[in-house]
Amino acid sequence: MSNYAFPELTEQPSAEPGVVWTVASGDLRPSANVTCWPVQRQFEADLEAAVVALGHRVHRAHPVDEAAGHGFIASQRQGIEVFKSIPPDAPLIVAEAVWQYSHHVLAGLRTHQGPILVVANWSGEFPGLVGLLGLTASLTKAGVAHSILWSEKFTDEWAVSRLRTWLETGKLEHDQSHVRDLPALPDNTEVRLGRALAAQLKRDKAIIGVFDEGCMGMYNAIIDDELLNPLGIYKERLSQSALVAEMGTVSDAEAQAVRDWLDAAGLTFHTGTDEATELTDAQLHSQFKMYVAALRIADDFGLDAVGIQYQQGLKDVVPASDLVEGLLNNVSRPPVTSRDGARELYAGAPLPHFNEVDEGVAVDSLITNRIWTAMGLDPATTLHDIRWGEEYDGQFVWVMEISGSVPASHHGGYDKSWSMRQPPMYFPLGGGTLSGVSKPGEIIWSRVFIADGILHVDLGRGTAVELPAEETQRRLDATTPQWPIMHAVLHGVDRDQLMARHKANHLNVVYAPDAATADRALAAKAAMFAELGLAVHLCGEVNL
Repeated sequence: MSNYAFPELTEQPSAEPGVVWTVASGDLRPSANVTCWPVQRQFEADLEAAVVALGHRVHRAHPVDEAAGHGFIASQRQGIEVFKSIPPDAPLIVAEAVWQYSHHVLAGLRTHQGPILVVANWSGEFPGLVGLLGLTASLTKAGVAHSILWSEKFTDEWAVSRLRTWLETGKLEHDQSHVRDLPALPDNTEVRLGRALAAQLKRDKAIIGVFDEGCMGMYNAIIDDELLNPLGIYKERLSQSALVAEMGTVSDAEAQAVRDWLDAAGLTFHTGTDEATELTDAQLHSQFKMYVAALRIADDFGLDAVGIQYQQGLKDVVPASDLVEGLLNNVSRPPVTSRDGARELYAGAPLPHFNEVDEGVAVDSLITNRIWTAMGLDPATTLHDIRWGEEYDGQFVWVMEISGSVPASHHGGYDKSWSMRQPPMYFPLGGGTLSGVSKPGEIIWSRVFIADGILHVDLGRGTAVELPAEETQRRLDATTPQWPIMHAVLHGVDRDQLMARHKANHLNVVYAPDAATADRALAAKAAMFAELGLAVHLCGEVNL
């Protein structure tokens, strides 16, 4: 008989009636977890009070790590170990008052058999709602049944009544009546344009350059080749180390030329001398080398769009990539030549950049770029975090705020834009943003996502509105004042409807010069997506 070492399988714990288990997924960066822990602790206390008041008990699945200074699950391995102690059929709440890395808990949630509820605070400064949107999108892609809920302190009747429903039934539904499938499209010029561009993309193909996949645990932001390739879109998988190596070949004179161009264009740099807390000329110089390097690598591989992860690995090597990303997305930007100086690279056009290598944004931005260029419109696109929002003057105004940069044309130009040091908590080596307040105007918003094993896209209309300077500053101070902000009103979609439906922490936006043009461009975009085979959904008030 063979003397094999058979594993000893530990017995799984059993659920207790009336006991709700909780976990909290955190950041991978210790500085963020320590800074955000007091807010998370208070949020969990508010949530527990609400659960107890409804006749249940709360059992936190993992203790606070006093040595680490926080109580978050801070890695995938830790998450796997924590879930070993959780009864597989127990009701489970994932409580989030901060940004979180979904893959820390995704392994455990994939195999959990009991009802799952993801809850978030409603705060701009500590964006649990952004973390919730990222996690619900990841769970949707993974096919894991779950419910979601959000509240400032879980004392309002709206949230408490829904928490009661989940505790009693294990399920929670929200109003999504604002969503409808794409109807039959008219045979007009815009629809024909969208279909022709789809045929061209499928035939001629496009390449998106991915500088390291899976930023910040965003499983939802990875689109497998089997879904991507039928659209005519293929990945060039690149390493961020190659980007750093190419930066080393860019001369100081070339980097200075980028700075000179931006100074002449009117971009304001808020600089100082303290590398740890202020934006310095040395940090900017590094970013300008990255800008040149990114364009040269894109030219080497014939890329149609590019994404730089940055948050893992690169953040410990060079200053932030965000200023680079904003420049790439703008039509007007500092010229860069090939290494031999013979050609200007991507002259007179943006190289669409999908921040944080969000491949849903990559598909969206590439398609938007093609349509807007064909229609003679400014093709500058950007993603934004759905950061937070409040009512102002009788209407709900969202704070859309990406972590570092948008194309300058969204602010009205470089002279209406500025660059500030990235927050040290997330960006230890600093680097400048490309910030400003988005100009008022008509926008089309959208999101490409995965559900039920196929690609979907939500499309909607909105208006970027102008708020008084003091209200803008209040909203910046309530979120992250270094970052670019858009005040957005979504047409026919209220706060809770967007939260209930949206399958990403990111939302894509692009401008149109007026409402009629925006409607026509949206029709072309819907036609192109549908022709490519995506399931297209219209959200809110959309005129085709």
